[in-house]
Amino acid sequence: MKLPVATGTLNLYIAEINRFSLLTAEEEFKLAVRLKKYGDVEAAEKLIVSNLRFVVKIAHEYRSYGFKLADLIQEGNIGLIHAVKKFDPYKGYRLISYAVWWIRAYIQNYLIKSWSIVKIGTTQAQRKLFFKLGQTKKELETLSRKNPEFSEIAESLGVKDSEVAEMDLRMGSRDVSLNEIINDESSNSHIDFLAYEGDDQEVSLIKDEEKGLVRRDIAGALANLNERESYIILNRVMADDPQTLQEIGSKYNISRERARQIEKQALKKMQLALPYFKPDK
Repeated sequence: MKLPVATGTLNLYIAEINRFSLLTAEEEFKLAVRLKKYGDVEAAEKLIVSNLRFVVKIAHEYRSYGFKLADLIQEGNIGLIHAVKKFDPYKGYRLISYAVWWIRAYIQNYLIKSWSIVKIGTTQAQRKLFFKLGQTKKELETLSRKNPEFSEIAESLGVKDSEVAEMDLRMGSRDVSLNEIINDESSNSHIDFLAYEGDDQEVSLIKDEEKGLVRRDIAGALANLNERESYIILNRVMADDPQTLQEIGSKYNISRERARQIEKQALKKMQLALPYFKPDK
């Protein structure tokens, strides 16, 4: 049996999983025993598909967080599969009573991880506040409090005002992908509206051509120098980490002063060949 996947049209997925009958307590127990004793894969699949509709129901509870329902269902399904593997039929309770905790755990973990690049809930208390904050706000709003104060929410949840304020700020600052399409009526993404502050293509092409000409001219001028002069220009005058006159003198077994004279002579030749050649010295 191939397990349904919550992709494509969600209505088709829901229609597909509703075709699977709910199991009676006796049927569920027999399948769970087959799985636990013999590792029966077919029994595991039947236990999973008969409970997929419950995952959809639980996933709906988290739609207010702004994530695709299909993604929430997929995460919940992973939790259900994990629960089926761990389920002990001899404990005396139904599978869904046990699985609901795993389904919620996987969905909540997905929400926490996906909410922001910055970790939004690193402790158990923060994770609890993340999921209770919105619910508590709604409950207070039903009591005719349009915009409940942080102090009211904090009192209701038994936490500090500052903790509520910090979590509210985090939850209001979602990461946005630059490649995300802005709306259903447009094919433009956020990156399409970013201003480019660099040169346009024509200016960039001209600059690249100028650099190419300069490199060619310098190569030609260097070809007219002898080996020591060329070495000094490349490794002392034009290098990002220039060698000292002492290092050059040691290489050619000449004095520091002699190296300086050769450098001066090489620079003069370069400037005669290339009037614009003005090294930073």
